[in-house]
Amino acid sequence: MEGSKQKRVIGIVGSPRRNGNTEILVDEVLAGAEEAGAQTKKITLNDLNIAPCQACNTCLKTGECVQQDDMAKLLEKMESSQVWVFGTPIYWWGPTAQFKAFIDRWYGVKKTVFRGRRVILVIPLAWGDPYYARHTVGMFEDILPYQGMEHFATVLALGVESRGEVRGHTNVLAKARRIGREAISGTIHSKKI
Repeated sequence: MEGSKQKRVIGIVGSPRRNGNTEILVDEVLAGAEEAGAQTKKITLNDLNIAPCQACNTCLKTGECVQQDDMAKLLEKMESSQVWVFGTPIYWWGPTAQFKAFIDRWYGVKKTVFRGRRVILVIPLAWGDPYYARHTVGMFEDILPYQGMEHFATVLALGVESRGEVRGHTNVLAKARRIGREAISGTIHSKKI
């Protein structure tokens, strides 16, 4: 993360609900990163055509997925960014279908795409107890080091179900923005908020 080049941050929104809690929180993290001098870009998975993995293993043989969809272009954008912000609400104790399909497609991607990336997780959920996010958080806690990524922070927004309800949780919004700044400045902090 050192160097004089401007840092790039990509936010990937896994919620199908536009302008909802996930997107609001991802926007806050990106705003914080911009305040620290980063260039940011936001992608909404629901706007893309990302087919589920077919378990054909062609990617392991050829280095390319047989799916002719938007995943390759998304990976290019990710590869040009040093910090990744992953946002997904909790649906049935896990990430959204859009986000899970996106993650499953990492299977045949070269590890160099992931190695050294700093990752911020943004996870809003309707329940007021982080217990309901444990499977999603745990999945990322396993995947990120396996792929050589740095788990920089997790922002949980508890008890937010209605669209935009997180706007009433100013402390969570402030923390999300702070984490965005710190991801660029390199400030050391706790991974969980």
